[in-house]
Amino acid sequence: MTVLSQVRTSRWAALTALVTTSVLLTACGSDGGDSGSGTGQPKSGGTLTFAVGSDAGCVDPQQVASNETIYSVRQIVDSLTDQDPKTGKIVPRLAKSWDISSDTTTFTFHLRSGVTFSDGSKLTAQVVKDNFDAVPKLGALGTLAEGYLSGVKSTTVVDPLTVKVTFSQPNAQFLQATSTHSLGIESSASVKKTPQQKCSDGVIGSGPFVLKRYVQNQSITLAKRTGYAWGSSLWSKKGEAYLDKLVFKVVPEAGVRAGSLQSGQVDAVSSVGKANEAALKGGQVTLRRRANPGVVFGLGLNNSRPLFKDAKVRQAILYAIDRQQIADTVFPTGTQPATSVLAHTTPDYTDLASGLTFDAAKAKSLLDGAGWRTGGDGIRAKDGKKLSLTIKWFPNAATNQPALELIQQQLKAVGVEVVLKQLQITQFAPTLQSGEYDAVWGNVTRADPDILRSSFSTKLANFYRLPASSLDSALSEQAATVEAAKRRQLVTQAQRLIVQNARYVPVVELQTQLGVAKKVHDLNFDASSRIQLHDTWIG
Repeated sequence: MTVLSQVRTSRWAALTALVTTSVLLTACGSDGGDSGSGTGQPKSGGTLTFAVGSDAGCVDPQQVASNETIYSVRQIVDSLTDQDPKTGKIVPRLAKSWDISSDTTTFTFHLRSGVTFSDGSKLTAQVVKDNFDAVPKLGALGTLAEGYLSGVKSTTVVDPLTVKVTFSQPNAQFLQATSTHSLGIESSASVKKTPQQKCSDGVIGSGPFVLKRYVQNQSITLAKRTGYAWGSSLWSKKGEAYLDKLVFKVVPEAGVRAGSLQSGQVDAVSSVGKANEAALKGGQVTLRRRANPGVVFGLGLNNSRPLFKDAKVRQAILYAIDRQQIADTVFPTGTQPATSVLAHTTPDYTDLASGLTFDAAKAKSLLDGAGWRTGGDGIRAKDGKKLSLTIKWFPNAATNQPALELIQQQLKAVGVEVVLKQLQITQFAPTLQSGEYDAVWGNVTRADPDILRSSFSTKLANFYRLPASSLDSALSEQAATVEAAKRRQLVTQAQRLIVQNARYVPVVELQTQLGVAKKVHDLNFDASSRIQLHDTWIG
């Protein structure tokens, strides 16, 4: 049985990518470092107030796929490993070391001693096993975690501080997966709760902060974990975090968030859009940017729709979009138009810009060849039916609506009618599961090219409704390939197949752009362009 055919997670693993899709909207640009000014010495104490644009409706890291909520819940849990944002290297965190079998089917983690959860219970190999065994039961919101554990044959306790995870087939992506928030380790008491209870009540983690209060669609409040004495080997500070308290306020309007930062009501804001950049530049605010790896922002097409079974129609939509105009007009400074289905910061990215050019004439020619004729209203029709599609989108970033309105105009120029339909973030997973959509707008952040398998393999949940093809072989083989050059070749092949066949319409790379008060220091991006706040201090 292959990794991809395991029944226990196959229903959900493709949603790994997609649930993250519309949720990972923020901004990108230049890397980390100190976000504050001056050369003062770090000091403990204080509260960091962070305004975010949305709330995923869940405070369980294993079930959250939206950046806006990941920012907070990530601070509650530690993962077995961490990933260096500069090099992509996997480094120790809860696991002090690990052994990987030569065929990458078995991963043995040696845990740090003395680690405890905030309820006082100890980190043991049994706790890790309990976490991994429970992941497949998380359901629709646990698809990121479920996808990473797809194909697990067993998780075994070797001794109290040694745990072995065995897959039915070589699984090159798993070590990176252990660095993600989705596989953050929770206490045994949390593992025993239902997914719904974990979402509403939160979880007990071993991280540098603990959840104190959650008011849905209003705020998430965290407090420093007293006695914290472990953490990522990448962190500069040892022991407890500097900050006493973290408050994440939900402020949907980007302009209000920016104004709150300017006035000093909050210390940092998410999803800074182009319209607010000028107001925030200079003064007491720094704009922080970092490119997000993973699947770029684009249109996820329902390939089973009669309209999209025709490759010419899919390709026409791909050529009709002016990516540079969208990046320059809507997105933060430095946002790059998509040059592949993967962002350029993703390992094994391949530049396919020549296949993603804006060519309205070519788009029109393809539609002509497919039998779609322009009517008096400028919209094409065939057999009495208009060339029309509905794009469903989710209001978790200020750039979503203006980007789609521009796409709507660009497609209309070649005779395609686009209807935009806004849904709530909580409707994202059910929409994909039901298949009741023509296209969805979103992206998926992950610092490993296996995100392509999660998104596009027909052997997983296949929410884009792709037909079985040679793409499946490339995706499954890269997941089972140990040799770096061979894996890179397979990932390149997969990217080419997706772009050439327009199975997905890449538009722009996700750029995470935050506004941060200059008094806030060392608010750093991790490898997935989310944030870690253990080293952050105010002064």
